[in-house]
This record gives sequence, C-alpha cells and structure tokens, in this order.
Amino acid sequence: MSYAIVGFGKIGQALARTFARKNIEVTVASRRPPEALAPQARAIGPEVVAKSLREALEADTIFLAMPFGEHREVARALPSWKGKTIIDATNAFGDEPDSFPSSAIVAKVFTGARLVKGFNHLIAAKLAADPVVEGGHRVVFLSGDDEDAIAAVAALAKQLGFAPVKLGKLNEGGALVHARGRTWGPLIFQDLFKKEQ
Repeated sequence: MSYAIVGFGKIGQALARTFARKNIEVTVASRRPPEALAPQARAIGPEVVAKSLREALEADTIFLAMPFGEHREVARALPSWKGKTIIDATNAFGDEPDSFPSSAIVAKVFTGARLVKGFNHLIAAKLAADPVVEGGHRVVFLSGDDEDAIAAVAALAKQLGFAPVKLGKLNEGGALVHARGRTWGPLIFQDLFKKEQ
C-alpha cells in the first residue's frame, strides 16, 4: 500500500509527522515544485519524500490536506480515480453548502474513488503530536459511504497510533465533523482519547 499527502501546509506537515513517527514512507506534494518542499520533508524524516503532484497521485491512498477550494484542481489531474482511496482532511468553513457535507462535493469530483472524511477535526499541533498519551490513543473520526474504505482507513489510523471512531455515512454521523456555513460541527476541535481495554 502506498500513501501520499497532497498539500504541505500545517495539516500536511502534521500528517507527514505521523507517518515519519511510525517509519512509514509517504509522498508529499503541493502546487509548489518538489524541490521547494524537499528541505522541510527531509527535516521531518527520511520516510517523507517530496515528489511532483503527478507522481504523488500514483499512490493507493491519498490525503487531501489543502484548502477546500483546491480539491477540484487536484481532481482534474487524473481522468479516473478508480481503485484509489481519498481521505478528505479538508475543512470548508464558510464554503460549506447547507444541504449536504462538503465531502459529498469532493466525492463527486474524484470520479471512481472511495472517499473517507477523516483527520480533519484536530488542529495541526494536536495532529502532529504523539497520539499515544497516558495509556490511551488520540481519537480520529472517520465517515464515508463505503464501509470497506472506512475499514481500510481505520486500519491505517491504528497503524499510525490513533484510535479510529467510525461515525457512519457522510450525511449522518459525518455531519458532526463538517462545518455548516460559519458554524463548526460539534466534534470539530474535540481532542479525545480512547483508553486501552
């Protein structure tokens, strides 16, 4: 399984740190050329490799960690996303339509992909921090309309040291981690831990 993070701002770098901590290779890319990202990628760890957007999109599982409006530009880079899992870590505060979650918009433009909303409710500093704290694991919320995709992303979250909590479909439990206009969902910014059983 190969992984990529598209967007290398605070959230993209925080996600990269979670991979580096577990010695899992991940490709990072953004609109900037890979040479511009390489020094910061190397500073995070040798597992974090800066590549072009086109090369990054060859990964099986791709995190979207750029500002919400940029997802369309990324989606146009491939004619089909069949066989790929997209993890939507974007937040559409102020851009969120009232009738359905922004992830439904993202899912529509990534034709053929399996989409999971996740890793979007924590601020970058919390996401970058070690998720294992005092015998517990930091929670990441996952939602989507494809059960197999959610299961695969949950397995990755566990591998990265998090405690995945499945919220169900995007328009049901997933609404808890989406903005509504200028109002955040009730689980956004909640820093929760799940104790070992």
